[in-house]
Amino acid sequence: MLRLASRLRATVFCAALGLGMLGGCATTGGGDPRDPLEPVNRAIHTFNDGLDTMLVKPAAEVYQGVVPAPVRTGVSNVFANINDVIVALNNLLQGKFGAALSDIGRVLLNTTAGLLGIFDVATPAGLEKHDEDFGQTFGYWGIGDGPYLVLPFLGPRTTRDAVGTVVYLAVDPVSNINPPRDRNQIAALRLVSDRANLLSASRILAVAALDEYEFVRDAYLQRRRNLIYDGNPPREKLDGSSLPGDLLPATGAAITWSSGVPTPAEEEAARRGAAVSLPGPAGVTAMSAKAAPGAPH
Repeated sequence: MLRLASRLRATVFCAALGLGMLGGCATTGGGDPRDPLEPVNRAIHTFNDGLDTMLVKPAAEVYQGVVPAPVRTGVSNVFANINDVIVALNNLLQGKFGAALSDIGRVLLNTTAGLLGIFDVATPAGLEKHDEDFGQTFGYWGIGDGPYLVLPFLGPRTTRDAVGTVVYLAVDPVSNINPPRDRNQIAALRLVSDRANLLSASRILAVAALDEYEFVRDAYLQRRRNLIYDGNPPREKLDGSSLPGDLLPATGAAITWSSGVPTPAEEEAARRGAAVSLPGPAGVTAMSAKAAPGAPH
């Protein structure tokens, strides 16, 4: 435990130091100032989309077709219970002690009464599930997004979120399982389980007139902004025809969610570019483009 705590402190310190140094490094040309690496990002976007189409999605479809629904739910619950440990840690780092206490209660209750997390007994008991990660914690601390990135295999990230992913991998219980063969098998199961949970939402994907890369980028950045501000981001002033804070898709309608934090279907839209309606500020509807690469989060 002491070794893990020391490792976490060192990782968080190095990550925060790196983020501070990255803050002013990006330069932009005439494109979107949030995305100075757009040509490279687009290429990786295409690669990830192909990988999902050829490998991850088919594996998820087989998993959904072969494994009974109650078993799939149990598997998802186990991984969600593990992730609640990370959520609790991030709530502590953000000073949200009430939420952290609820998260710890969820882990204890689901691990014991829920049989190692197979059954989610905490939610019916009134212990709310939260969504926090290290990228959000860095944002809560006031660290800026940095340039938008698309990472191979992982998909959309900001520079801040990419560093948060490094910290996550350092402390994630699954990532620290030994021997490596067992770790890789469990990580693969988690990936397929997560992707299978999104299949129903991804069935509404369709080709539209919008640029799918731009939509995924804008929706991802909006979603992250909403999460950092717990669903209530401050609205920035209009600058001409654009909203620097409320990101504009190609239709000109700011992407917002039906509630402060996106639903699973809306989250899938943000991650993959689903053809779903996202209500705009004046009743305008923004439609997405075809499937874009998924990225476990």
